[in-house]
Parts: sequence; C-alpha cells; structure tokens
Amino acid sequence: MTGIQASVSRYEDWLRTRIGADFVEADLQAKHRKMRGDAFAFLRATYWRWAETILGLCPGLADAAPVLAIGDIHLENFGTWRDDEGRLVWGVNDFDEAAVMPWPLDLVRLAASALLARGKEGPAAQEICAPILEGFEAGLASPAPIILEREWKWLRQAVLLPESERAAFWAKFDALRPSPPPPAHEKALLEALPPGHATPIFAPRTAGTGSLGRPRFVARAEWRGGPVLRESKALVPSGWCLAQAPADSTIRADAVATGRFRAPDPHYRLMEGSIITRRLSPNSRKIEVRNAAAELLSPEMLRAMGQEIANCQAGDAARWPGVREDLRTRPKGWLHQAAKAAAQAVEREQKEFAGT
Repeated sequence: MTGIQASVSRYEDWLRTRIGADFVEADLQAKHRKMRGDAFAFLRATYWRWAETILGLCPGLADAAPVLAIGDIHLENFGTWRDDEGRLVWGVNDFDEAAVMPWPLDLVRLAASALLARGKEGPAAQEICAPILEGFEAGLASPAPIILEREWKWLRQAVLLPESERAAFWAKFDALRPSPPPPAHEKALLEALPPGHATPIFAPRTAGTGSLGRPRFVARAEWRGGPVLRESKALVPSGWCLAQAPADSTIRADAVATGRFRAPDPHYRLMEGSIITRRLSPNSRKIEVRNAAAELLSPEMLRAMGQEIANCQAGDAARWPGVREDLRTRPKGWLHQAAKAAAQAVEREQKEFAGT
C-alpha cells in the first residue's frame, strides 16, 4: 500500500484527467488546508483512500454480503428536503460515492466519523456504536423514509432553520460572483429550474470537502414572486470502484437516492450522465458538526442515522436479503472494533499528511 502523500497525488492526477479543463485547481489549496486541520475533515476529504485501505484494516468485513451502499457516509452527510408531496424529509443527501460494497462499511464509516468528531469530552466509542447499530437493526426490520410532518418531533425541532440563519442563507448566495458555467452545466441548470423562471444568474460555488476540485455551479432566478436556486455538481466514478473495481465506472448516485424506502428529493437528478442537480433552499440543507456537534452525537440522532443507512441499503432489493442473513453472523462488538481501527488509521494518516 502506498503512503498517504503518494495516494493523494495519484488521486488528484486521476481527477484532473477525468474532469479535464473544468477541473477547479484553486479548490485543492482549500481542500489540503482542511485535510491538515483535523482528522474529521481529513476523513471527509479522502474517501478514495478509505476505499483503498478499509478492507486491510478490517479484513473480517471483506466477505460480508455486498449491497448498493452510500459509500462516503459521515455525520455531515444528512440533511432535509421537500418530497413530491411537499413533506419535510430528513436523511442522507449526498450519494456521490455510491457503489456495491460489503454492507457493514457504511456503518463503520459513520461510526468512525463520530469518533473523530467527538473531541475529548465526547461520548465513549461504545456509546456511539450502540445506537448506530440499534438504528440499523430497526431499519432492517422495517425500512421507511423519515418524514418529519407528524412523527420525529425532536428531529424536526433540531433541523428547522431560525429566521436569522434563513436570512444568512440567501445573503451567502447573493454574494457569489456571477460567471458563465460550462455548457453542460448551463444546460443542466436550465433544465432543473421551474418553467417560466426569469433570466437566471449563474455563479461558481465552493462547497463540501471531498468534492473540492470538481466544478460546482448555482443558478438563481426569480419565479412567481420569489427567488429559486439550483445547483449543479460534476460526478466521477466512486472512489470505491477506483480502488476495488476499476473496470466499473457506473455512477449510482441516483439509484440509491431514489430507492424504494426513501421519499426522495424530486429535484435531485442525474443530468448529462455525470452532473447532479438539486434544489437549494433553507429547507434543503445539512447540519454541520461545527454548529451542532452535541446534537449530531446524541444517541437519538445516531440511532436515526443508522436507521437511514438501512433505508438506503434496503433499496437494493436483490442483495438486501443477504444483509439480513450476514448481520446475524457478526460477533459481539464488531462495529466498535472496526470503527476504532478505522478512526485510528485516519488519525495517523492525517498527522502524516499535516506533517505533525
């Protein structure tokens, strides 16, 4: 296995080749700065490295039943949206790295991200892993989307945006500098906007961590008395396929997002074969660790996250029965042990990358 510096260089060279002239070179400085900052950000920024190393770190998971999984799951990969019926829904909202892989890896990565984000005063490892597994088992028994209209009162209260943050949301996009997007992104954004919209303003946007380097644009337009926003983001094959199945270049983001046990965001669409578009609004957002670490690490939230992972994986009808059978064979403490090994490896590589 190559060292982290060589792995970073190799992946970024591959990404440049894959994206071509639209690659955002300036994003890499921001990405490397985040990677040097702390181990949680490093985990978010380096999914391809996770894919390269996790089966070596946790060899007992290599033969687990395969399933179409989320891949790059972590504490900040959850948010809200409105479904086709206008209902407020909470769940996973980023599927860039979706691929077929051993089913436990989504749980291990989520638990490892929580261990890395908890800080010195955070919950013990077992207090993190137990509710995640409990939630997954509940979802395994009865998968269903997490609708916030009547049930889940505590979660609804946690995710609703106060008025001050709602104003800041729009101010952030007002401050973007207009610039024409590449033709494929412009076409995708125009198709994503509602019919009858006014002339849109396009602008590049920098967001996320793992996706830095890939072009991302927004279109803002007036429509029926108020502003609407759409975002486009370039997709590439999953880092899992790059590491474990290089002949497979299939992008599966929309397959998981629209699974049979989810109430999907109707504005989350795969366009042009390799561009994802989605609606941005104060009701379509995620919760970040820096603003709500205690909420994200609470047993209730971790349990809900585990349940949502089951909802996503259960969409793979053909493979899902194998997950049910495989879970029964896992020894006591398997998630705890795997998550600790993974988190410790990330911490070591982050320190090496940061030169500390």
